[in-house]
Amino acid sequence: MISTKTVQVKGKEFEMLISEEQIETKIAEIALQISEDYADKNPLLIGVLNGAFMFAADLMRALKIDSEISFIRMASYEGMSSTGDLKQILGLSDNIFRRNIIIVEDIIDSGLTMEQTLAHFKERGAKSVEVCSLLVKPKSMKRELDIKYKCFEIGDEFVVGYGLDYDGHGRQLKDIYQLPAK
Repeated sequence: MISTKTVQVKGKEFEMLISEEQIETKIAEIALQISEDYADKNPLLIGVLNGAFMFAADLMRALKIDSEISFIRMASYEGMSSTGDLKQILGLSDNIFRRNIIIVEDIIDSGLTMEQTLAHFKERGAKSVEVCSLLVKPKSMKRELDIKYKCFEIGDEFVVGYGLDYDGHGRQLKDIYQLPAK
């Protein structure tokens, strides 16, 4: 698939923000950093569904260390926006006690849900918990979070592609696209 400068998703036109090549390069850099930081520690990557599935898979393939992966789903959304209130973490069956955990997220917006997610893992006895996010929106953050591994900082634009969606559409795109400002 050849990258294009614009795409249509559900009748809206999106412009390219981050290319597939930029994503691949940044994932390789982050994977190298994680591989150095977690040498001989066998971290458990926990991908947050649905948006982070592509990122988590590509990140794990790029690691140069032994690691494991699991996936969770977090319930905190009502409609198209986060309530910031983590209602539930679904799907975690792995024992995380005394494990080095890396939460793999597609995008951190307000930081409210991630703050509660970090607390959840720490309360359950994880040895360490770090965050690896594909995208971070610093201007939208309502909580100060230590995001040790982040690929890209973006503005407040609405984005799709590479796992991120617009009402379930656009996840398959290899690049990340933004809805142009009006």
